Order: sequence, then structure tokens, then C-alpha cells
Amino acid sequence: MKTVAIIQARLGSTRLPGKVLLDLAGDSMLARVVHRVRRAASVDEVVIATTVESRDDELAKVCASRGWSCFRGSEHDVLDRYYQTARAHGADVIVRITSDCPLIEPTLIDAIVERRELQQADFASNTLQRTYPRGLDTEVFTSTLLDTAWRDDRNPAWREHVTPFMTNHPERFSIIQFTDAEDHSDLRWTVDTPQDFALVEKVFTHFSDDAFTQEDVLALLARNPEWVKINEGIEQKIV
Repeated sequence: MKTVAIIQARLGSTRLPGKVLLDLAGDSMLARVVHRVRRAASVDEVVIATTVESRDDELAKVCASRGWSCFRGSEHDVLDRYYQTARAHGADVIVRITSDCPLIEPTLIDAIVERRELQQADFASNTLQRTYPRGLDTEVFTSTLLDTAWRDDRNPAWREHVTPFMTNHPERFSIIQFTDAEDHSDLRWTVDTPQDFALVEKVFTHFSDDAFTQEDVLALLARNPEWVKINEGIEQKIV
């Protein structure tokens, strides 16, 4: 059974244009995401799923230069982009990651992948009942579920965000809500604004390598509580 992590990425961000290629303490933000996802033992392959729009040509060139697998598809029908990417790479299980999550946690990816497999569920995620910091978002689902959503979802707004059809039909699909013992959902580790970027830049600058964990970041922020204030007033975009 092949598990493929698909990282959706594009350069057309509205609040922080080109953010995925911004330099984040010596490497691009996208590279930070790729490296951390690759450290997940449960993931067999990592693929960047970008768009066919000309503005994402640069992104595709970066992927080629770094030797990263890249698939290009629809800008707005991201569900179709995931479906086509999964098919092209022979995925049996898909891990959905977004490129604005440079602090994504490899051990958390593994835990969610393993829980889904253990319970033979269609879908598992830590985003339905939030206890983890925003920015550690991980969704895991089967290719069978992806096929069903691609075929049956007729809502363009849902298709843009890939998984709403899956999560809004609990009567059809087996869904696991993955939660932590402690609630850190008030923390914002995603990158959508300059303030968000400033926070994660401090984190990456502090650590000398890419091997830090969620617990290391929590401890770092506990020692530097003023850092949390950098982006605490940012409102998440509604999806």
C-alpha cells in the first residue's frame, strides 16, 4: 500500500504573495515543508501539486531543480488536482498537506496515518476537532474515498478545499477525529500573513537544524511568550 503526501502549493496567495518561495532562515518555506514531510516514516512519496497557471511556472521550475515530484492541475478545482496527482503517482493513501505549514510535524503525520490504517477508516484528521496548533493540519484519506468525492462532489466551493464533501457525509464515510491530550488550538503556526511569517522565521532561526519537534516549539514559545503575540490577532480565512 503506497502512501503519498500531496502538498498543494501556488504563488497566487492574496495576503502574502509568493509566500511559498520566501526565504525562511536559509531555505524556501516550501523546502521546509517538503523536508519535514519527508521525515515522516509512513510516507512513501512526496509530491507538490501546483496549478497550470503561468504564474506557477516558477514553482514548477523550482521543483524540477530540487528534484521534487511535481504535478500541475486546476487552480480552483483542487479536488481534481488531488485526484489527478494521486492517480499519476499510484497512491493508495493520500496525506493532504498545505504549503503554508512549515512547522508540520512528521511524528503527527505518522500517528494519523497509523490510526487510520489501524481502524481501517476512510478519513482521519486533526482538523475536525482542533486541539493542535493551526499549522499542523494533516488530513489522511484513502484513494477510494478520493475517487468517490471527485465523482460525487458537485459543489465548486467544496472542491476548492478538497475534503469538505468527505467530512460533511459522516453517514457515508468512516471518519476519525485525531485529538491531543492538551489543547493548543489557540496557537497559530500557519503562514498566511507577514506576521505569521515573522513568527515561524524566529522559530527556524533559533534551531540549528530541521529536526525539531512540536514539543521543542512549544517549549521555545513558553520561554519566549512575547513571540506568540506577533500573530495572535490574525483571523483565519474562512473556507
